[in-house]
Amino acid sequence: MRSYLRSRFPAVTDIDDLVQETYARLVHARSSGKVAEARPYLFTTARNAALDLYRRNQIVGVDPIAEMDQLSVLDDGPDAAETLSRDQELTLLADAIRALPDRCRQVVTLRKLHGLSHRAIAEKLGISENTVSAQITLGCFRIRDFLLAHGVTRDRLTQAQQQND
Repeated sequence: MRSYLRSRFPAVTDIDDLVQETYARLVHARSSGKVAEARPYLFTTARNAALDLYRRNQIVGVDPIAEMDQLSVLDDGPDAAETLSRDQELTLLADAIRALPDRCRQVVTLRKLHGLSHRAIAEKLGISENTVSAQITLGCFRIRDFLLAHGVTRDRLTQAQQQND
C-alpha cells in the first residue's frame, strides 16, 4: 500500500500517517457493519484518505477560474476495488471454463475466446457444425450455472451479457 500511495500521491510527506489513517477508517467502517470484506475497500479508502489530506492542506483562492479546460482532472479509470472485483470475476469465469467437459471446453474456447466460426471449429475438431452449436449452448448454460452457484447474481450476468453484445 505504501508504494501505491507514493506513486499516486508523491507530494504526501508522511506515508505512514496516511497508512495509519487508512487502517483506522477501515476498522471504524467494519465495526459499524458497513464493510463485510475489508480487502476490496483498502485502496479506495487509502485514496480517499490522501484526497482528504490534500483538501485539508490546500488554500482555496477566491479568484474566478478563466480557463476551465486547464484544470487537472482526477483519473476516471476504475479504482482498486473495481479492479479487484473485475479480477475476481475473471478468475471465476476461468474456473467455470475449466470445469467444462473437455470437448465442450475446446469448442467454447475456440468460439468465444479465439473467435472461430462454427464451420472452422467443426473442421478443426472433426465434428459437425450441429455438434459445435450444441456444445456452445451446453457450455454457456453450464458456465451460467457455475457462476450462479458461486455467488454471481442474475442481474450481474445480464449486465455482463449486455456489455458483450
